[in-house]
Amino acid sequence: MLAKKQGLPEEDELVLCTVTSVQHHSVFVNLDEYGKTAMIHISEVAPGRIRNIRDYVKEGKVVVCKVLKINERGNVDISLRRVTEAQRRAKINQIKQGQKAEKIVEFIARKLGRETSVLYDALTKEVLAKYETLYLFFEELSLDEKLIENFSWSNDIKLSLVETIKTRIKPVEVSISGKLGLTSYDAEGVDIVKKALVKARNTDIDKVSVTYSGGGKYNVIVNAGDYKTAEKILGNVISTAVEDIEKSGGTGEFVRDE
Repeated sequence: MLAKKQGLPEEDELVLCTVTSVQHHSVFVNLDEYGKTAMIHISEVAPGRIRNIRDYVKEGKVVVCKVLKINERGNVDISLRRVTEAQRRAKINQIKQGQKAEKIVEFIARKLGRETSVLYDALTKEVLAKYETLYLFFEELSLDEKLIENFSWSNDIKLSLVETIKTRIKPVEVSISGKLGLTSYDAEGVDIVKKALVKARNTDIDKVSVTYSGGGKYNVIVNAGDYKTAEKILGNVISTAVEDIEKSGGTGEFVRDE
């Protein structure tokens, strides 16, 4: 891991740990991002009474913990049981993203005949002043390669970054969906509904899918790069369809999928 954090973690911070020793009433771990040790008291391993601590942890197991406190001597107490499943997944995903970013830097360094650690330091020195992580910058760069011009690296580094990221990082896409019910009481109701759906889909045809679900309802799916954009597109689709059908005396209703 090239990205080693300095100093000690903060209270309530989520940390990636590798179990090094399991005792009768405590567990000792290595804080992988800091290169330091920490302790989990048996009461913080799992909720409820623990008969055998090894039912929950063993040497070599990688876990996500929450920092409880750090005393004046620098001893770190952490908790395993206070980390929710959602927090654990988010932390693991963050670590995987960091590892992927490091792999990209390693590949470019090898390609350019540079020292990996030197190149990594050169990139993070500028990137982390503007982005939370190196990977987040790589994601943004995959969407807009012009961002590379905001940095002072040599042209060979910039070119290699853009080329490599294009092939190794695909733009993130989120999806939201629901069922749209449209009812027309007009004699030409079928055609009126069809026109309303086409008009709604055409608000952003590349990101909107509309298919018949049955019972006068239609599946509406919106795919976009982020939830904010997806929500905006979905709002336009629904309002366009409902307003169009209501002009002819019909009704429309949208129910989001769980």
